[in-house]
Amino acid sequence: MHASRPWLFALCFAVLAVTGSQAARAADSLRVMTFNVRLPLASDGPERWEARRDLFVKTIRDERPDVFGTQELYKEQGDYVVAKLPEYKWFGMGRKGGDGDEHMGVFYRRDALRVLDSGNFWLSDTPDVPGSNTWGTPFPRMVTWARFQRTDDGRTFVLFDTHLPYRAQDDAAREKGAAVILERIAKLPPDEPFVLTGDFNTKPASRVHAMLTAHLHDAWLVAPHRRGPDKTFHAFTGEPTERIDWILVRGFRVKDARTVTTHQGKLYPSDHFPVTADLLWPVRRQP
Repeated sequence: MHASRPWLFALCFAVLAVTGSQAARAADSLRVMTFNVRLPLASDGPERWEARRDLFVKTIRDERPDVFGTQELYKEQGDYVVAKLPEYKWFGMGRKGGDGDEHMGVFYRRDALRVLDSGNFWLSDTPDVPGSNTWGTPFPRMVTWARFQRTDDGRTFVLFDTHLPYRAQDDAAREKGAAVILERIAKLPPDEPFVLTGDFNTKPASRVHAMLTAHLHDAWLVAPHRRGPDKTFHAFTGEPTERIDWILVRGFRVKDARTVTTHQGKLYPSDHFPVTADLLWPVRRQP
């Protein structure tokens, strides 16, 4: 390379470094995000969906998760995101069945993952009945799930995405919901990697967290490297008060976790900060 062009050498080196790091990530890790979208309400005024949707899209584009679970997602929001980010697909069902109301929408990069199987169940005494709500909460609560396969090497994992009841008096319903989730996890192959994303509407000191982490690892707590605030709900203020958005895993090792605080001035993409975790696949056993 000509000695008078050191900038060109530096540029080529930088491009190779970025390309190499992306290839390494694709080979060894899975980037997962959980993101409470905040439903589209005109009454949110300056924080209404139309005002923040492009910032939401930018947040996803910048983080580039392989897969992410959402909460409070309405169909119009999910469709807007994939229209702007066509490298993603999404699926889910409204919590009352059909396409109306809140979805636990799951998004994934179509170049990296394929869906082998997917479905929904409800956090109630009748989990297979769409829209069922038997524990006295204002709204049905549910899980949307999928078994994914990597497009490059065929490895699989299962992801559940959920949103537990929000009221202070709903502790018992949250615990019953966690029990239903654990019953479903117990039916999965024990050696298949697993991820649970969600807004759990309770603190890490709660019994719900203890129930779930008796079987799963909280990515934020076990990550050797963390960035951002430990709390996630901030009510559009940028000053979070509670860590209620979690990524829980089994079978993966956690490389790092971060709370993403993307904003433009006083505008935030949601009233929750999303959480992202880079997960390392288990070492494959030699035949």
